[in-house]
Amino acid sequence: MRVLVIPEDFRKDQYVLKPIISAMMRELGKPQAEIRICMEPLLGGIDQALRWERIQEILGRYQGMVDLFLLCVDRDGKAERRIALDRLEQQAKDALAEGRLFLAENAWQEIEVWVLAGHDLPAAWIWKTIRTEVHPKEVYFLPFAKNRGLLDQPGEGRKTLAHEAARRYVRIRELCPEDIAVLEDRVRNWMGGIR
Repeated sequence: MRVLVIPEDFRKDQYVLKPIISAMMRELGKPQAEIRICMEPLLGGIDQALRWERIQEILGRYQGMVDLFLLCVDRDGKAERRIALDRLEQQAKDALAEGRLFLAENAWQEIEVWVLAGHDLPAAWIWKTIRTEVHPKEVYFLPFAKNRGLLDQPGEGRKTLAHEAARRYVRIRELCPEDIAVLEDRVRNWMGGIR
C-alpha cells in the first residue's frame, strides 16, 4: 500500500506525521506500507491546504503512484474545519480512480498534540486542558521539547519526540479519540472494502 500524507506545511509537520502514520499502518496490519510526505507542491499553510484546486493538483500529480491520500491539518479551535474537510473529501471522490481514497483529518488542536500523547508529561499538565488549548504547540509542545533539550534538532524536536511517541501509538489513539482514532477507523474500513 502506498500512502501520501499531505500536511498543511511539510517543513515541520513531516517530522510528526511520517512516524505516527507509519505506526498507524503497522497497527492496521500494513507494516510494509510505503509512507511518503507530500513536499511538492508545498502548501505553506491551512488556507492552501483547504483549497480544492491545490488538493486537485496533488491528486492529479500522484494518483498513479498512491493508493491512499491523507490530508492532516490542525483544527486550530475551529469547529467548522470539519465541514471544509468533508467538502474536500466529497470533491476528491469524483477525481480519484476506483480503489483510491482521499481522507482528511484535523488534529485537536494541532498535530503536535499527537506527539505529546505518546509521552509521559509533567504531572501538573492536565490532558483535557492540552486537548482544548487552541495553541498547544506554543503552550505545551515547545516547552516540552525545550525541557528535553531538543529545540536545535530537526523540526524543533519534532523528529525525536515523534519517533519516541510512535512507539506508543496505542496510547496516542486512546488519548486522541476525536482525530487519530477516527482516522484509523476510517482507513481500516476502507482497507476492509478493497480486499
